[in-house]
Amino acid sequence: MTTTGARTSTPTLGEVADLAGVSRATVSRVINDSPRVSPEARVAVQAAVEALRYVPNRMARSLVTRRTDTIALVLSEADTQVFSDPFFASIVRGLSARLADTDLNLVLLAARGEREQEKIGRYVRQGHVDGVILMSLHNDDLLPDILTGGHVPVVLSGRPLDGRPVAYVDADNAGGAAAATRHLLSLGRRRIATISGPTDMVAGLDRLAGYRAALAEAGRTPAPELVAEGDFTEAGGVRAMTRLLADAPDLDAVFVASDPMAVGALQALRAAGRRVPEDVAVVGFDDAAVAAVCDPPLTTVAQPLDEMTGLMVELLLDQIESGERTAETRVCATSLVRRASA
Repeated sequence: MTTTGARTSTPTLGEVADLAGVSRATVSRVINDSPRVSPEARVAVQAAVEALRYVPNRMARSLVTRRTDTIALVLSEADTQVFSDPFFASIVRGLSARLADTDLNLVLLAARGEREQEKIGRYVRQGHVDGVILMSLHNDDLLPDILTGGHVPVVLSGRPLDGRPVAYVDADNAGGAAAATRHLLSLGRRRIATISGPTDMVAGLDRLAGYRAALAEAGRTPAPELVAEGDFTEAGGVRAMTRLLADAPDLDAVFVASDPMAVGALQALRAAGRRVPEDVAVVGFDDAAVAAVCDPPLTTVAQPLDEMTGLMVELLLDQIESGERTAETRVCATSLVRRASA
């Protein structure tokens, strides 16, 4: 009989089996949460594990379960964009918080370009992670085809551009953009411009569609000179706002499809001598931390990031645990946060 006194070595699976009075195979099944164990045996093994303070060998366990207890967040962007955009940082923090009470680890992979995406695709399909959350997709990205073809559990952050049946979680981007534009209309603004996101990304397309829909409801057709495409960066916002002021100097409001771009727009307006909101009202999107502290504080559209990250983890774990790929989708409501810029 194995005793539970002072130990000089790490307890083994065999010692757990001896103390519990069961076979080594039964201990392995309990540790790997197999249903093929009687309740009595499960209780005996769990008591022996606790008494001996046995820690399973995770490498050996992975050989049995084919699980790595790791999920990947794959961002289809260059490293500079990933580490400079506060939206990505919020997503990483949210996912990490959701996984804190689990045995799962999170790895962050960034790729923009065919070679990097193919490399990440090989890494994932070789079994290094149990599942993938894929975000910031562009219409030329290879990863959706690579991963879905490899039968890897996948959840997208944002609906797929091509409408493929895959699990995803998204914000109501079009609805949020429409609410922002209606707010500017309610302030009596007549020449409402927009700085859109990239039109090869679903968020950029949906927010532009929401802006146009709200104007159409009000009987207005947006003039081409009132629309400038940005890239979701602060520098891109400066460039797009400068172009709008040159093409439509009489504009009196602008809906900007991300807060970093809106901060850039504020800089360009200030440089041009335009007062915000007196001359030009500005509304952003995301409710990033910078929105509350910029000058003036930014009216913006908030996404429920905590809810969204929780749903992404939930949908991914459902696939990992069941072993079945699903195409469940969730779309989360947005809300307008009013501050001094509009």
